[in-house]
Amino acid sequence: MTAVRSSGLAIILALAAMLAAGCQTMSVVEKVEDTPVINAQAELKEPQLLDVGIRVFDPGEISEKDRAKKGLTAEIRSAEARFIPLVLRDTLQRTGHWGAVRVVPAQTHAVNVLVEGKILESDGEVLELEVKVSDASGNRWFSTVYEKQVDTQAYIDADESEIFQDIYNRIANDLYRHKAKLAADRILEIQRVAKLRFGKSLAPEAFDGFVTVTDDGQYRIQRLPAPDDPMLDRVMKVREREYMLIDVVNGYYDKFNAEMVDPYFDWRKARSDEAAALREVKQKAINRYLLGAAMIVGAIAIEAVGGDSGTQTVRDVMVLGGAYNVKRGMDISAQKAIHEDAIRELGESFNAEVAPLVLNVEGQTVELTGSAEQQFHQWRRLLSEIYATETGAPTTHIADDDQPPASPVK
Repeated sequence: MTAVRSSGLAIILALAAMLAAGCQTMSVVEKVEDTPVINAQAELKEPQLLDVGIRVFDPGEISEKDRAKKGLTAEIRSAEARFIPLVLRDTLQRTGHWGAVRVVPAQTHAVNVLVEGKILESDGEVLELEVKVSDASGNRWFSTVYEKQVDTQAYIDADESEIFQDIYNRIANDLYRHKAKLAADRILEIQRVAKLRFGKSLAPEAFDGFVTVTDDGQYRIQRLPAPDDPMLDRVMKVREREYMLIDVVNGYYDKFNAEMVDPYFDWRKARSDEAAALREVKQKAINRYLLGAAMIVGAIAIEAVGGDSGTQTVRDVMVLGGAYNVKRGMDISAQKAIHEDAIRELGESFNAEVAPLVLNVEGQTVELTGSAEQQFHQWRRLLSEIYATETGAPTTHIADDDQPPASPVK
């Protein structure tokens, strides 16, 4: 019987020691290797360049669980939906592979290549983006999900660069690799289709028959307008005005980005710190509960088999130790609420506002109000009215929308 008691006590003490060691366990986050961006080795000539439009990203859905546990808010996602395209724009511009690269507030036919994206996850530790790229001819280049995970150490080591720059480099490299496969005549065709599609969106009757659409959504050129076609010249002037508005909006985005980058970095770092601390608290609480339970069960087992005064002393120590660890586990669990509240407060403190834009068009001062997307729609309506006035054609809006017209400043 003594041997049985000794063996049982040894097993129980070994289990307790293992659980105690488990209290020191920390979750490990696998780091993703950095991806260097592929830069052009020489300056490209104009015919080799394609203009790129990066549409403001879809902010995606935030689950109720993420709202409660991670402190994520619609305001943060709305800001990220503008911030992410700007970082990607700057990355593409630095490579030297492209013509003009702009962030566009809405769908536009004024660009050769359109990049669209959706935020699948973004919480300071994980950034997951779905990116779709297509050209003006309707050809889908690729649709890919990009994901990177960082730990709190990455924020400590971070310099002035974007913490998730690796993702933007990978997107830029995929865009370059696809473009590199295009022959010169294919690049020229994409540029021409973009012009004709923009023309048809503005003057459907005048540009009818130049481009047809296949059953699979591809745009094919049937014939080209004469180089000196006055209608084409007017449409191209309207497109230049659209570029002007997009450039103005990008200037606003740049200001927005400059004001956002520091607090956004701090928010992500703080949220990452809080999330890491919360995981540690949860793990410690679980380990404390298990250790306490094991010690109490061990004490009960000792009581059941009986023993001398020495084993009874061990039993008493295990009961007290078990009770302490269970109580400690309860205290640590209570800390979870503190960390979760801190995460929610960090999220709620972040907000992004869009200021009105005041422009001078054809001698008239015009104010565009609302979000950047609403302002873009208002501007397009104004462009359509200008084109109709110049040509005498019926007003045809460049894009269907239900936005109010631009309001003159009084």
